[in-house]
Amino acid sequence: MVLQAEEGLLTTSSPRFLVATAVPAERDAVARAFPGAVRETRIPSVTLHQVTGGPDLVAAGVGPALAAASASAALTAAALAGTPYGLVVCAGIGGGFAPHAPLGSLVVADEITVADLGAQTADGFLPVTDLGFGTVTHRPPGDLVREAAAATGARPGTVLTVSTVTGTAARAAELAARHPRALAEGMEGFGVAEAAAAHGVPVLEIRAVSNAVGPRDRAAWRIGDALGALTEAFGKLAPVLESWNHHEPC
Repeated sequence: MVLQAEEGLLTTSSPRFLVATAVPAERDAVARAFPGAVRETRIPSVTLHQVTGGPDLVAAGVGPALAAASASAALTAAALAGTPYGLVVCAGIGGGFAPHAPLGSLVVADEITVADLGAQTADGFLPVTDLGFGTVTHRPPGDLVREAAAATGARPGTVLTVSTVTGTAARAAELAARHPRALAEGMEGFGVAEAAAAHGVPVLEIRAVSNAVGPRDRAAWRIGDALGALTEAFGKLAPVLESWNHHEPC
């Protein structure tokens, strides 16, 4: 890490925020919203795409565990270089709960909740917090959520993190009943939020809806449209992220 800094691979004034997506297609969709040149910087475990005059981006991997590890690696590298991030944004496409989050719409999390961390009992699911330990929800700064929603037209609400994507109507109904404010589900938000919390950095999650939560119908998915919506969203969101100053507790 020090050697890379000496070789100029890491700048002395890194961007204020890190954007973590699951896969390169999402990362590249976000990058298209920024006019600056992009260069790749390899740090331990991950590759950063650094946008001149914009954010650092990382394709953190699929699922909460890998996303947490990758985001933490980027956060640690920035801190060791003396250029810590002031904000982490988890971004990507995801499933939307009908009718609240239709295809192509945007959602911004005011709660990032892991939906399947706990115990399944004869009486139903118990979140890990009901077992007396752990965390199941992270809350992004309220002022940032409001500003992001106003800038992009995204609907604020709960975004669920799951390790197994919902593929049946019964599972969708179960999640909606347990989480009545849920608008969308993804696989990385909680992991990224856990990494951010460990580093004392606030987090935001924004998703463009590519499919409905429920039975898997690949013919109905609109991945290209959702990636386009993600690019458009970050074009509107960039001024908010670049000017935002954290003044609420994490």
